[in-house]
Amino acid sequence: MKAIVQDEYGPPRTLSLGEVPTPEPGAREVLIRVHAAGVDYGVWHLMTGLPLVGRVAFGLRRPRNRVPGMDVAGVVESVGAGVSGLRPGDEVYGAATGAYAEFAVARPGKLARKPANLSFTEAAAVPVSGVTALRAVGRVTAGEKVLVIGAGGGVGSFATQLAVAGGADVTGVCSTAKAGLVRSLGAGAVIDYTREPLTGTYDLIIDIAGNRPLRELRGLLAERGRLALVGGEGGGRWFGGLGRLQAARLITPFTRQRLDPLLSLTRTADLDTLRDLIEAGAVRPAVGRTYALAEAATAVGDLAAGDAPGKLVITVR
Repeated sequence: MKAIVQDEYGPPRTLSLGEVPTPEPGAREVLIRVHAAGVDYGVWHLMTGLPLVGRVAFGLRRPRNRVPGMDVAGVVESVGAGVSGLRPGDEVYGAATGAYAEFAVARPGKLARKPANLSFTEAAAVPVSGVTALRAVGRVTAGEKVLVIGAGGGVGSFATQLAVAGGADVTGVCSTAKAGLVRSLGAGAVIDYTREPLTGTYDLIIDIAGNRPLRELRGLLAERGRLALVGGEGGGRWFGGLGRLQAARLITPFTRQRLDPLLSLTRTADLDTLRDLIEAGAVRPAVGRTYALAEAATAVGDLAAGDAPGKLVITVR
């Protein structure tokens, strides 16, 4: 089968289109005929091997999984022994191993029925970013003030909509090029970080892959507010943004503010919740650009550049 392969860590040029054997689903696994796959920062970290501490998990000298990609939408091709609830022909979306290929393997607990009102391309934009946003927003109440930093990206576009759907007063932070998108998602106010500083006081701040100091973010947070830290960049090659996340854990017991470093795992229950919201019209994926499978390196490069609005998606079929 055709797939994007990577045999060494490095920049996007280390990704190339090649031929690899079609995977066989093992016990409690599902083989998916991939129609589309999302592009997220997890793919970038696995591609570059940064931060270096992460290589303990995903390969010391080279990627343990040659085929990248997690977000997936497609059709069940076959199922392994012990799989119930899914059968060949089912349209699904979720998280898989090696989604940048014609076929990918996934665990049933990371898949759900595809939203009926979405194309495969749109559905592939949802799983990782949507579930992360769902966890970051949590339960908001009408009138709460929410600040979404990175509102024009994959996670941010979902977080903005989820907070608005909960009745919150949402302010989105983004670049000039993404301001129109963020307003269209329901944000009542937009701060262009390239032109103006962050101001105001908020009950919930969602900082997506940011590198702002905790002191600055806490200064914008209400006395009993919550700060959701979604990933993080900067901080050096060894630990990246992990240092800031660890600092948040250490500070939380000594303040009335709640500082949440988020580690989000895609699960069927969360995908079901998102599907219900999508089919009800409360949330929609903001697909910014689409790419052919052979253009995966370009897609990941565009993501890292940070100027592409919404979620980027690779179309396979």
